[in-house]
Amino acid sequence: MHLVCLDLEGVLLPEFWIAVAERTGIPELRRTTRDEPDYDVLMRSRLDILDKHSLTLPAIHEAIRDLEPLPGAVEFTQWLMGRAPLIILSDTFTQFAGPLMAKLGNPTMFCHDLEISEKGRILNYRLRQQDQKRKAVEAFKSLNYKVIAAGDSYNDLSMLRAADSAVLFRPTAAFAAANADLPVASTHAELKAAIEARLA
Repeated sequence: MHLVCLDLEGVLLPEFWIAVAERTGIPELRRTTRDEPDYDVLMRSRLDILDKHSLTLPAIHEAIRDLEPLPGAVEFTQWLMGRAPLIILSDTFTQFAGPLMAKLGNPTMFCHDLEISEKGRILNYRLRQQDQKRKAVEAFKSLNYKVIAAGDSYNDLSMLRAADSAVLFRPTAAFAAANADLPVASTHAELKAAIEARLA
């Protein structure tokens, strides 16, 4: 039996931090896991920027609450949920993504958590566990699932490599070149075709 693991941002939804950067006018927040392979370095930098600019969780909610799924993502997700178990493995946080998941039909999602002060200040982040994407895939494989994975960034690579088969979705040219053995999908129609071939 097959199971599909997908990244969230950049695959089904726009990048949250880029939306925050555009809404707040803070260009440093545009940096994502497509740019920085060390997630802790990236998050520590983001927390410093939020603290410097006194940005709270409500301000981030304001910036991302109206985000819509990427074109074709809703139809793709609906099709996929009718074909195989779908698990979203994301390095975002429940406080960010939770309110948006209904727009995708509420697929199951595993992500991380934020430590928030009473005044809404983001104090720290808490990982579900280190390298959770890879470990989740390995756990599903131990249950005798054949895992198909798709993602777009450095933080997806261990998940993609642990899966039985994997697809890059709209990666940067450098990331695609560094992982030239993995097929690339540029649209949700192409991703659907790639997954459908593997489900056959």
